[in-house]
Amino acid sequence: MKSFVVIRTEDVSGISGTGEVAEGVEFHDGQCAISWYGRHQIVEIAADLKTWLEVHGHGGRTTLKWK
Repeated sequence: MKSFVVIRTEDVSGISGTGEVAEGVEFHDGQCAISWYGRHQIVEIAADLKTWLEVHGHGGRTTLKWK
């Protein structure tokens, strides 16, 4: 299992903010879980990070920093 933080350089939706906005883990099989910070504390499960970034990447404005 590998852990990471989600970093936003620009908040196009106006919801998550900028900087470190969530933390997550990638499991041995590529599935991942992401827990959002802030007032909308939601936990998401995705089949893989590529798919998750297609939804939440906002055109390259979202990056991952591995711990």
